[in-house]
Amino acid sequence: MNAKEKRASLLAVLAAALYSLTSPFSKILLSDIPPTLMAALLYLGAGVGVLILMIIRGAVGGGKTETHIAKSDFPYVMGMVALDIAAPILFMYGLENSNPATVSLLGNFEIVATAFIAFILFSEHISRRLWAAIFFITISCILLSVELGANYTLSLGSLLALGATMCWGLENNCTRMLSMRDPMEVVVIKGFCSGIGSLCIAALFGQMSSSLSHITVALLLGFVAYGLSIFFYVSAQRYLGAARTSAFYAVGPFIGVALSFFLFGTPPNVLFPIALPLMIVGTYLSSTKPHEHAHTHEPVTHNHWHRHNDGHHNHIHNGTVLGWHKHMHAHEPLGHSHEHCSFEHHHELN
Repeated sequence: MNAKEKRASLLAVLAAALYSLTSPFSKILLSDIPPTLMAALLYLGAGVGVLILMIIRGAVGGGKTETHIAKSDFPYVMGMVALDIAAPILFMYGLENSNPATVSLLGNFEIVATAFIAFILFSEHISRRLWAAIFFITISCILLSVELGANYTLSLGSLLALGATMCWGLENNCTRMLSMRDPMEVVVIKGFCSGIGSLCIAALFGQMSSSLSHITVALLLGFVAYGLSIFFYVSAQRYLGAARTSAFYAVGPFIGVALSFFLFGTPPNVLFPIALPLMIVGTYLSSTKPHEHAHTHEPVTHNHWHRHNDGHHNHIHNGTVLGWHKHMHAHEPLGHSHEHCSFEHHHELN
């Protein structure tokens, strides 16, 4: 992993940590703020906060090397905005109908959704190592979702939360197509457009009532948990891709569970000791790569035995042995790279 990838990995983990604040603190605010309005405030807070940072950056002369969003990006922008309207609304209704620890853990499904969508729709390469990581993370999520001593059924809150993660999985891939654009510009567009869209839906549902103090806190939470988190996420995608960046979100749910425990006294699942090492393995596999370096084979000339009795040659060779003959055969210099876990290897040419 090079320096840029290491920095991107740290940004992805920081994005996950900030986003993990959403579930426990939103659960508190939902006691006063309706779900659709809460979703709108989170994104509006993200848009307003990052816009202020963008203005400050411009004043000090930063961001001159960033690329602005172009007309060719509009399909991805529209998809991103639409999904960012649907996902937080589903998430807030899921949170209203479930406990924050459960919703936090179900958020891990976003990793799986993002990776599968990246593979199927956008042909993003997913290595066997990352598939293994997805497997371990998925098994861990299943274990963390099971309640022993009772018949396990998916509640309405769980289904809504899973729907939100699927929307965000597709949205992550739309955002991936914008990862080379100015991350702050992407967040501002996401924040204002998705926030205003959710606000219109809240007005349509008659969910516009709340106290000014709670609205202010929700906007601040949106700036930190959504605005800064999305900014770090988009920045990380430049070097990691949608699937690997999303995989780092495996860290976030555990932070959310810890916060839920301290704020609400929610105990961890009894299978937590089993699920934790699986999640650690999945996180390690998703955030590291085997050692890779390039090398060149020197030109080699040698006798190459083969036969021509397969019907596709119509000429005769002298010196055949049971139908086989040989040519002097030259290999040109060839440069390529190998991925492996060891720093030493050798080749034999017979």
